[in-house]
Amino acid sequence: MEALKMLSLSSQPLKQLINFASCSNTIRRTSSSSSRFIVRCCSSSLSSTTAAARVGSRNRRSSTSSSPSSTSDREAVRAIRLKKVEELRSKGFEPYAYKWERTHSANQLHDIYRNLGNGEESNSESDFSFWEACFFTLRDDSGTIQLYCEKERLAGDQFEQLKTLVDIGDILGASGSIKRTEKGELSVNLSSFAILTKSLLPLPDKYHGLTDVDKRYRQRYVDMIANPDVADIFRNRAKIVSEIRKTVESLGFVEVETPVLQGAAGGAEARPFVTYHNSLGRDLYLRIATELHLKRMLVGGFEKVYEIGRIFRNEGISTRHNPEFTTIEMYEAYSDYQSMMNMAEEIVIRCALAVHGKLTIDYQGVEICLERPWRRETMHNLVKEVTGIDFNELGNDLTAAKEVTIRTLGASLEHKDKCSIETCSSVGHVLNEVFEIGVEPNLLQPTFVLDYPVEISPLAKPHRRHAGLTERFELFICGRELANAFSELTDPVDQRRRLEEQVRQHNERKEAAISDTNGSEDQGKTNEDNSYEVTLDEDFLTALEYGMPPASGMGLGIDRLVMLLTNSASIRDVIAFPVLKVQQ
Repeated sequence: MEALKMLSLSSQPLKQLINFASCSNTIRRTSSSSSRFIVRCCSSSLSSTTAAARVGSRNRRSSTSSSPSSTSDREAVRAIRLKKVEELRSKGFEPYAYKWERTHSANQLHDIYRNLGNGEESNSESDFSFWEACFFTLRDDSGTIQLYCEKERLAGDQFEQLKTLVDIGDILGASGSIKRTEKGELSVNLSSFAILTKSLLPLPDKYHGLTDVDKRYRQRYVDMIANPDVADIFRNRAKIVSEIRKTVESLGFVEVETPVLQGAAGGAEARPFVTYHNSLGRDLYLRIATELHLKRMLVGGFEKVYEIGRIFRNEGISTRHNPEFTTIEMYEAYSDYQSMMNMAEEIVIRCALAVHGKLTIDYQGVEICLERPWRRETMHNLVKEVTGIDFNELGNDLTAAKEVTIRTLGASLEHKDKCSIETCSSVGHVLNEVFEIGVEPNLLQPTFVLDYPVEISPLAKPHRRHAGLTERFELFICGRELANAFSELTDPVDQRRRLEEQVRQHNERKEAAISDTNGSEDQGKTNEDNSYEVTLDEDFLTALEYGMPPASGMGLGIDRLVMLLTNSASIRDVIAFPVLKVQQ
């Protein structure tokens, strides 16, 4: 029954997995040559006439599915395949092999035999006449190729084993010569095979696929088999990370590693994950940034350092946010934030060229041009351009800033946005709220937003010309923040004052949250977000007192960069195994 199910799927040939590899016998175009390889079998066809005729008659619109619709069907398939495992062992075959000597990838075979003519075979002594044959559509991580199985070429009862014991999803080791069918399909003409891994569960079919988005994320391994484009995203991710490394190291940066477990969660304002170290008898935090330890490296004498690493923030999940994500943070002594703008452009441009070979790309239907120069504009000017509000004229009058903002944006403000503006503690916070509400979503083309208020930039150096601002920029593309950078604050006294003020403000919000336990749902969410502890990193402040050179630093979100360059709508699409809710 299971074998018949496999055979009926000839109309739905999935792209399968084949792993080719090295062997002492190389493939030749003449004489009796053979290729040894590993295949994941996901589609097959039987023929009692000729291969060409049967392939041409495949009905690709068959409604038969290889993915049982119910749990009972799935368990029935599993039970049948477990019996096949027992049968293989009873015949002296181990269905879970130790190794297989491999020779070639699918693409290598296509390249080597690109000039092989239709109907020709690499083995000139072969007889093409046959009575019974079957086909498998096969895939490895380089491409696809067809496996052609002729009964008369297989020893003993191997052809019957192929029909009765091999299922879609099995990994096979196979040997054979190369031929091209009359219809031009390059094929491996099978002479022998071995089952290397017996699959117990059925794969989704080509047309219905694995369409449950939540299941795709939970069972990414199946997602990558059923949807080969998904695997391509992660290959491109690896290419992007490699290109980032090559870019920064070509400019003299040294990669270092800093602690994931930290005594104080610093370098950003975010809710941390807390764990407990039994031997030390103390709480530790998963890092929310790599910044403060990288700056310690500058204090220690390094001049150009970077780290690519995981960051952990115990906050919300969305299409842009995952509790663990990957960034590159880098710091360069004797430079300012202008240098980091150039660095951000260089990294993104090189990565785009590595993936696409061009600088005009599509993201979710929007054409993005990455050609230099990228726009550079201050936050004040962008807010004035979009809303008409000139925060330079409002000075430090917080009440006036709130009134003007709510009056100007009133009709378009959502309730939660209005509440956020009303609870702002400074004009700088109001400016930032207006920017995030009205400006940020519309920054589609690459834009550096410059000179943030000091109130929201506790680690950035004061602007050398404009009081109340800092030398800080954020890079936005497609309405999303991609990078954040400063001219770094090196004055230890000023740094202590700012961090102490940040702690004080957080504690005020926390106390307000504790006293307000009967608020709205939105208020309850805000209260929960403010319930964590924020402490000073005294060791970092001590390090600054030994002296840190003038420096610039930048953090760039690798996940969001991969989203941009792979046209992925959700951050979960570019993280192989994203954090998900517990399945009910």
